Amino acid sequence: MSKDRVVSNVKDQELIKKRRDQMIKGAISLFKEKGFHRTTTREIAKASGFSIGTLYEYIRTKEDILFLTCDAINDQVRERLENAVAMENPSRDSLLKVIESFFYLMDDLQEEILILYQEVKSLQKETRQYILKKERDMVGIMEKVILKCIPDQVTKEEATLLANNIIVQGHMWAFRRWILQKQFSLEDYIRLQINGLLRVL
Repeated sequence: MSKDRVVSNVKDQELIKKRRDQMIKGAISLFKEKGFHRTTTREIAKASGFSIGTLYEYIRTKEDILFLTCDAINDQVRERLENAVAMENPSRDSLLKVIESFFYLMDDLQEEILILYQEVKSLQKETRQYILKKERDMVGIMEKVILKCIPDQVTKEEATLLANNIIVQGHMWAFRRWILQKQFSLEDYIRLQINGLLRVL
């Protein structure tokens, strides 16, 4: 399953991308406010700036929009994470900078992360597995960074677990914000999480 398999009546690929980007932007704002199930396709069309008829030229179902939205969120995280991990001289300090950048990214995208956690379960099995694989791929990127930066300090198994912990700590800033953001500033949260990691490293 990929976004290319979401059926469109329109053949112009640039126009498909443009309209779907509009849909994703409109859907994210509505899913944040109302959730997937309480949002209608008519509301998504209106938030996207076109008619319900136009909307159905680019997708078939409301689930298509959720899938495209989850896919776009993952692509955004992956792109920014890959930019952060481009390093010439890998070291423990550069690993800490990547982790710090990841936490700042999670702060920027906390609403989108909440949508992923809350709404992926609404996808059909095939599309859900595709989205979850992208999540695993992001953990894989972090694992490679760890092994590249501190190869003599961790085994591959330890790097896998550490990468998962870092990803979850980033996500936690979003899905536990109701308590964490009342107790800590983002800077304090990052500092304390990195201090905890340093004890392991």
